[in-house]
Amino acid sequence: MITVYGMRASGNCYKIQLLLAHLGQPCRWVETDSTTGQTRTPEFLAKNSNGKVPLLELEDGRTLPESDAILCYLAEGSRYFPDDRWLRAQTLQWLFFEQYSHEPYIAVARFVAKWLPADHPRQADLPRLRERGYQALDVMEKHLAVQNFFVAGTYGIADIALYAYTHDAAVGGFDFARYPAVTAWLRRVEAQPGFIAQTY
Repeated sequence: MITVYGMRASGNCYKIQLLLAHLGQPCRWVETDSTTGQTRTPEFLAKNSNGKVPLLELEDGRTLPESDAILCYLAEGSRYFPDDRWLRAQTLQWLFFEQYSHEPYIAVARFVAKWLPADHPRQADLPRLRERGYQALDVMEKHLAVQNFFVAGTYGIADIALYAYTHDAAVGGFDFARYPAVTAWLRRVEAQPGFIAQTY
């Protein structure tokens, strides 16, 4: 059985939980709290020198970090990661968008607003984080206005990756009143067979 080291409060780790639920694939989940130093122990660093979760460990001991790489690996051969070369490239396009234009702003705004005290210096970052996060949501809104899902109108790992932090973005101060297409997409994701909500 595969093992996943993850932290349930993390959207990046939730991606893996959600895909595994869709696939009906069992795993051994090892809750690993990065906020208390559990990813900085010698034992964990021997598995992932970058000291982050999620981390996938195969039965033969091989390990794979980075949430979107794990999604690609687990989804291989399933309907969640298409075989067609062009559609796979489009999937990767949205995965890169999620990691570079979406997650650094929407996820970080959520973290600052939800987990840091009101007098923490990073609270001053929120206006800039929200500005850039809204730019990402604008891109998503434009795309989803004409597509039910991100790649070829079919639910897949691009949707899973983007759902993981978008569904909780209001916690970071994002107003979804101006994003009807994104809001409708969130409901479509939640209606997928095998969907599980994030637990904290």
